[in-house]
Amino acid sequence: MDVNLPLVPRRLVAVLSFCLLALRAPLGHAADVTPAAPVTPAPVVAPTPPAPPALLPPLPPSALLPAPAPAAVAIARPSADEVAIATKALEKFLAQVDPATKAIAAKYPDMLAVRPPRVNPLLAPGLATGHRQKHANNVARVKEGDIDLMFMGDSITDGWRTGGRAVFEKYYGALKTGNFGIGGDTVQGVLYRLRDGEGEGYHPKAIMLMIGTNNSPSASSAEIAEGVGAIVLDLRTRFPDAKILLLAIFPRANPGDALRNTVIGANPLIAKLADGEKVFYLDIGDKFLAADGTLPADIMPDKLHPNAKGYEIWAAAVNDKLAELMK
Repeated sequence: MDVNLPLVPRRLVAVLSFCLLALRAPLGHAADVTPAAPVTPAPVVAPTPPAPPALLPPLPPSALLPAPAPAAVAIARPSADEVAIATKALEKFLAQVDPATKAIAAKYPDMLAVRPPRVNPLLAPGLATGHRQKHANNVARVKEGDIDLMFMGDSITDGWRTGGRAVFEKYYGALKTGNFGIGGDTVQGVLYRLRDGEGEGYHPKAIMLMIGTNNSPSASSAEIAEGVGAIVLDLRTRFPDAKILLLAIFPRANPGDALRNTVIGANPLIAKLADGEKVFYLDIGDKFLAADGTLPADIMPDKLHPNAKGYEIWAAAVNDKLAELMK
């Protein structure tokens, strides 16, 4: 009896055996049914903001000599001979007064004295330590160039970047501008900044300047006007082709307040700087005031800085004049 299996069935058995082995042992990656580990997305890393411009070294003392002021606002100061004459006259007067007056003059020697006007401290350039970074930012903007319209001032001008930003874009967004306002700055600070990089390397067509309100707690109206005159003279020297829109200092505080009286008193003196050719004076202060002379809370909430509505009033009031000066 032949027990050998036919050829075909043997081959079939071999094929079936091979298939069984394939099912029990995976062939490479195709049979790997292990679930893949979840892929964790890479964390989103915020871009590193650019480093602020490096602070500039302080100007040497030789660069900090007092600034000259134009004759239109220069405070009259007596000569040494005139002081001597006045002093002798006072001494003669005190020599012949009654004993009670002599006693008072002796007890309070400063009560009756010849006092020439002090040297105006506002004419000495000086930058507050806290303003150095913003000054460096301004100088970095200068180095970029392409400035047709320059804004110079303190926090009220600086505020075009914040509370007045939308208004700024509306009126000036299409222009090549440089805003060099620094919150808290003074006449001395502007004089310093112009000498230290903010007054060179570009050629503005027009400049809008308002400065002086931060000097009102310690300076007289005449001193503020003399200081503003020094800035105007400096700008005229640095930018002979530019036209300057010189704004009266905005009203602040309440009617009758000493600070308001000081800045309002400076404005008629500042107005003397206008020549109708390169310097143009504009007083828009009344546009911010209510009928009783107060500053409405919906225009200047702190009675000093405009809000968005205040900046709209400002921009609308100077728009035609600036457009004329930019031509």
